[in-house]
Amino acid sequence: MNKKDIANIRKQFKVDNDLLKIHDIFNVYIMKETSEIYHHQSQPFELLEQDQKEIFMNSFKKLLSGNLDEKLFELRFKRDVEDSSQLILHQGLLSSDVEGWKEQMLRIVDKMLKDRQFEMDIVVTFIRGEYLKPVKARNDETEESDRDAVYNHSFILGSINKTQEPKKELLFDYVERQFKYNIVVDPIINLTVPVGGFLFPCFTDNSADVNHVLYSSGKAYELDYQFIEDVLNGEDTMTAQDDKIVFEEIVKDVTGGKLNTATLSNVYEEINRVIEENEEEEMPKLNYKDVERVLKVSGVKDVDTEKVEAAFQKVIDDDKYEFKASSVIPKYNSKSIKIDTKVAKISISPQDLRYVKQINFYGKRYLMIEVEEDTVIEGFTMIPEAFDGSGE
Repeated sequence: MNKKDIANIRKQFKVDNDLLKIHDIFNVYIMKETSEIYHHQSQPFELLEQDQKEIFMNSFKKLLSGNLDEKLFELRFKRDVEDSSQLILHQGLLSSDVEGWKEQMLRIVDKMLKDRQFEMDIVVTFIRGEYLKPVKARNDETEESDRDAVYNHSFILGSINKTQEPKKELLFDYVERQFKYNIVVDPIINLTVPVGGFLFPCFTDNSADVNHVLYSSGKAYELDYQFIEDVLNGEDTMTAQDDKIVFEEIVKDVTGGKLNTATLSNVYEEINRVIEENEEEEMPKLNYKDVERVLKVSGVKDVDTEKVEAAFQKVIDDDKYEFKASSVIPKYNSKSIKIDTKVAKISISPQDLRYVKQINFYGKRYLMIEVEEDTVIEGFTMIPEAFDGSGE
């Protein structure tokens, strides 16, 4: 799934949307003390109160929010796995009755409970439904409806939410004219911040992909690897942050760890160019040959295939590894590069990095920033100075 696929299904999660039909909702309450199911309950989603629907819809939308490879991860299912979650979810998706679907979802919960101790009670919510995606936009001139031809996507979504202790409050009773201590013992299910979940199957080019599942972490870069491997049976994955670190280590190994700002700016610019040229297609990836080419066209000297392959092997132990291009550069159109010195912290965008240089002058190091206009500090316009420290 790309970001457009995810955005399209996420925006469908709203009440009274004729492009989204949620058939059933199944909630499972798990006790932290025993790591066992305390209670489970299912019902048709349409029977929920309007307020309840909105709460759940917002929770599902939250689950599917975030950037790919930061908070959302498309995982390939492992092959030849005993009690495969891919098969369980597929059977649940195809189940013609509610009891059959619940049985499969409880198998997923059983896998969650195996060798796991939770810090607090949790609630796992499953829904199954379908969303319709119009084949083409509405044509007002011909009065052709965008609902005349649609893609039909069946799906299962699972959301994991923590419980929290109810607030202890002091109330004032107007009738009896006295203060009362409000005692509530029922735990509150925090649906506003899911701690994890998944969407099955993935959807690519308007087709269902049952070989992949979309995993959602509670926070960016904080993956639950036990859930990924033991519950979803997903293959190992790298976050965008991991990819960036590995890419930087490979470039350091090839270049000896030192680059000037102009060359680094060229590297970022070349990778961004690759991303923009493939904007409408699948996110481009960079292998060792691509990294070699990027470094060469960016002005890095003494780069060859053997040196780059060796760096891949040394850093990640895989000379066939591929990076997602979008993961290895800072956000290109924002001030995503942070320069932290003893006297100042500066934020600039990758495309402006070429205007920053570190220079040596009379035995001291200086950070020099090329500017087109006068510099104003606290309302005062700075007087330009020559390199000898005198004013113009």
